[in-house]
Amino acid sequence: MGQQGTLTRTWAERGTRPRAPRDTRYEWAYIFGAVCPARAATAALVMPRADTSAMNAHLIEISKTVAPGAHAVLVMDGAGWHGSTALHIPDNITIVTLPPYAPELNPVENIWAYLRANRLAISVFDTYDDIVDRCCDAWNFFANDPERVRSITARDYAKAVSA
Repeated sequence: MGQQGTLTRTWAERGTRPRAPRDTRYEWAYIFGAVCPARAATAALVMPRADTSAMNAHLIEISKTVAPGAHAVLVMDGAGWHGSTALHIPDNITIVTLPPYAPELNPVENIWAYLRANRLAISVFDTYDDIVDRCCDAWNFFANDPERVRSITARDYAKAVSA
């Protein structure tokens, strides 16, 4: 999320061209987020960059939210910082890496689409702190509604299997 916006779509009367603000400065913040649809539990950090050290901090945050005695399975795509050999995976987390070009298999992608469409679109930020505040507000809006967390991230094909 940042000052350099992306193409935004909006409903408008046919034949009209609604205006949307666009910023050409380059300040960014990155939301690292994870959810447990069954418990509607979330863990997130807003970081100044997306790299291995940020991912390690996020793994620690996720590890703290895993229920006592439970084990988390974390689904991740092929981003460079997701597969780094310098990652320190906590004992209560297992990483499952998705095949390339399969974002539809990752429930967290629905969160990003929801936040972009409902909380982070069509914005111009004056400062980096404004970007961070908006990211935090957006995540907290999402995370503080357990039904929203479940409805956006639950997958019918993901069922518990007894051994």
